[in-house]
Amino acid sequence: MTQIRQNNKDAYGLILDAIDIGVYKPGDRLVESELADRFGVSRTPIREALQRLETQSLLSRDGRSLIVASLDHSQMAELYVVRSELEGLAARLAARHATIEEKRVLQDMVNDDYKIVDDPSALSRANRRFHKQIHLASHNRFLVQQLDLVHRSMALMATTSLAADGRGEVALAEHQEIVDAIMHGHEDKADDCLRQHISIAFSTRLKLLADGD
Repeated sequence: MTQIRQNNKDAYGLILDAIDIGVYKPGDRLVESELADRFGVSRTPIREALQRLETQSLLSRDGRSLIVASLDHSQMAELYVVRSELEGLAARLAARHATIEEKRVLQDMVNDDYKIVDDPSALSRANRRFHKQIHLASHNRFLVQQLDLVHRSMALMATTSLAADGRGEVALAEHQEIVDAIMHGHEDKADDCLRQHISIAFSTRLKLLADGD
């Protein structure tokens, strides 16, 4: 297996990033020796990282093995409630505090994402970057930290709502509404648009799951 060496990250961060970008998906088994080989680190920090991820409920036990956890319906609903509240607050604060440059970056992201609207995987990655930029534009480090935790848990969902037919274009239109509100400093509207965006994404995900049963 090809080693991935990144000296500026610890084993915990490397495994977490691998889960976040879908290298390891819900249900995948994580083996110490394989992870140590992949990331080019010793097994001791890998073992400690796995224990930490298990404590955070990002990994679960399957007999003696550790696997990437998955979310049941109740957990998913709970996560979306928290996400909606925190994302709405981030948009509100971004409308209040975002710099001209940050607003410009958000608009550029929306413009660029139309080029990949028919690629759900690429759009999903771009979507994470877009939301992260809003978090940073809130200029509240504690809120950013909490949203990072929420978005790590979002990686435990095997599919993206952006895979639904037509969802990509609709989601980008919603992104544009959010950006417009932030651009003009409309705090209430930014909050409302972001919450509505999350609500529609959740409804879309539920429909995808129902269709898959």
